[in-house]
Amino acid sequence: MAIFYLTRKEHFNAAHKLFNPAWSSEKNEEVFGKCANENWHGHNFELYVTVKGEPNPDTGFIVDAKLLSSIIKLHVVDILDHRNLNLDVPFMKDKLCSIENLVYGIWNELHPHIPKGVSLHCIKLVETPRIFVEYYGE
Repeated sequence: MAIFYLTRKEHFNAAHKLFNPAWSSEKNEEVFGKCANENWHGHNFELYVTVKGEPNPDTGFIVDAKLLSSIIKLHVVDILDHRNLNLDVPFMKDKLCSIENLVYGIWNELHPHIPKGVSLHCIKLVETPRIFVEYYGE
């Protein structure tokens, strides 16, 4: 049987700050620039969740896209949307709020909830039109 990849795109807005508390303000500004702004900054994130699997012979789907969307919204978007990622998101507590750490946290939040018969293949998070991160669970 052939393996197919299905990607669901979702969107959320959130604020964060890149700041290492072990460093001085000057060092944080040197390394993170405007992203270390003490008053935070925000992004309009685009989240792509890709699952893979074999189509169900009864439906032709590898997964119901509406179900996948519901899972993503419940376990990720509702937790992140219009939040301060550094302060309001439990899975980012005590972590540097980089896009890499955020993608890793999203993977860990989604992975246990992916329906049987498919597997989580990739999380892609677009922070700006020129910056995005992909994570494949490695």
